Amino acid sequence: MSPQDGLAEILAVAPVIPVVIIDDLAHAVPLARALVSGGLPVIEITLRTALGLDAIRAIAAEVPEAIVGVGTVLTPAQYAASAKAGARFAVSPGTTKILTDAAADSGLAPLPGVSTASEAMALIERGYQFAKFFPAEPAGGAAFLSAIASPLPQLSFCPTGGITLESAPRYLKLPNVICVGGSWMVGRAMIAATNWAAITEAARQAAGLNIHRQDKLK
Repeated sequence: MSPQDGLAEILAVAPVIPVVIIDDLAHAVPLARALVSGGLPVIEITLRTALGLDAIRAIAAEVPEAIVGVGTVLTPAQYAASAKAGARFAVSPGTTKILTDAAADSGLAPLPGVSTASEAMALIERGYQFAKFFPAEPAGGAAFLSAIASPLPQLSFCPTGGITLESAPRYLKLPNVICVGGSWMVGRAMIAATNWAAITEAARQAAGLNIHRQDKLK
């Protein structure tokens, strides 16, 4: 049994996973609906604010079309609380033994972060097939992922960190990238303005990037 059972199907749904910070709980459900309407149903709600778990709970209950996950998971307790709130996958900025042990018992599909070949190899040893590459742009960007595609073909990546609508295609064309994470369509100022139509349109543009990975998903 793979420690990431079910994650491949989640990561294949859309080319971009919006990475969301919630400052006002009232924004969570309409934001999720706007993203789903734009073609980005897989949503990462980070725990960077105290409202993260409540936002996950609300979206899981009220937006059944969304596949809501939790981000910035740093402790085993956060794995347990996120699973209870209704998250279906969990994203961490890095990888530790404590977290990978906790992931195995959480019921959530884990997506741990790496930024070096050694960290990637450690996940491969534990049977992982997918990792977050973070912070993508500062850590070497698409050039780094292209360089390790041949020696480490066992692992596919969701790069996150500094990626934009313009730079995303460079990643999505790589053989070892299944999707990217980004926040350009869900900036905190955009959410605060509650311009859901604009967020839906930005999500639609991001969903259109699927053309860059169609051959890999056949």
